Order: sequence, then C-alpha cells, then structure tokens
Amino acid sequence: MRIADEQVLWSVPESERAGRPLLVLLHGHGMTEQIGFDLRHQLPSELVVAALRGPLSVRSGYGWFSLEADRFSLDEVRAAGGAVLDWLDRQPDHPTVGVLGFSQGSAIAAQCLRTRPSALAYVALLSGFLDPLPAAGDQQLARRRPPAFSGRGDADPLVPRILVTLTDQWLQEHTTLTRRVYPGLGHNVSAEELADLAAFLRDRLS
Repeated sequence: MRIADEQVLWSVPESERAGRPLLVLLHGHGMTEQIGFDLRHQLPSELVVAALRGPLSVRSGYGWFSLEADRFSLDEVRAAGGAVLDWLDRQPDHPTVGVLGFSQGSAIAAQCLRTRPSALAYVALLSGFLDPLPAAGDQQLARRRPPAFSGRGDADPLVPRILVTLTDQWLQEHTTLTRRVYPGLGHNVSAEELADLAAFLRDRLS
C-alpha cells in the first residue's frame, strides 16, 4: 500500500512548502481528496495543507480500509496508517505536522499517532473513531498527551455508540483533548465545528 504523488492535492506549490507547518487531510469512506481540500479556505492560512487520497476504490470515491463485515481487517487499518507515515517521510522538513481525519480518515489519523507518537504534533478527528485495541505507542502518548480535537454531531447515525464511547475514553486518557459535540448534527461538518477546528489549529501555531 503506497500513496503516490498524484494522489495528493497541495494548497501551495512545492517551492512554498518547506519550513511551514503541515496539515494532512484524510477523507472519509467513499469520498475523494477534493472534499477535504475545499476546507482549506476556512483554516489558518499559515498552514500548508495536503489532502491525501485513500488507496482503495470505493463506489465513486476512495477509502482507507474495507468496511464490509467479511473483509474488514485491523491489519488493513494499520497498513493504511503506515502508508500515510511513509508518505510523510518523503516530504521536506516541516516545523510541525498535524493530521485531520473525517470519519474513516480519523481512524487512520489516530493510527498514525499511535504508531509513531513523536511524528505528529496533534490530531483532529471529525465524526471520528479509532481502533479500540491497545497499540504500541499508547504508553508514550499517555505520558506526552499531545493536543487532539474531536468534533461530532449528536445525531450521527453512522458511527456506533460503543465506538464513540471507546474513542472518547482513549482520547481522554492519551491526549490533551478539546472535545465538541454539536446538537442536531449528523455525519457531516457544520460551520460551528469548522470555526472551533480553526481556533484549535490557530492555537497550534502559537
């Protein structure tokens, strides 16, 4: 599993990337990198934004791992996280790197953090969830407690409640958490959530 250069949209040309903080966007299941990329105009302009396309073809879009009951594998989740980290290793130096994931992309964002705790300055999970089983980097994260943003709607019908509970518990125990729940919001992102996310990201720049 590998993320190729043509699977990435950048907010600025290559000549303007080095030395600036990087935010990596990971889209949801069945979406494309363009969907998350459109959010860049509402985020701090100091960030270099890279939107990555998931490696699996899903309907009219892409994904990071299969959601079908007979094909789902945690190994696939871990492989996708490894592919994102391998892609990061090929990039120029950035003073900070954060990963923002929506829905399925949030599981990969969390996986990257748990696989290599020192590689990311922070994560943001929107309508998110993670692998609830212990991971190699969990003890280090529990000591370091990097910043994390978690935003979700209380009317989200797609993420099972048990996963929401386990994800919230893990974030509280392993990160410095900013958690927001938006009344009436389903499995999407609201203007209020984007404003809260932008404030969280601005704080990471100070």
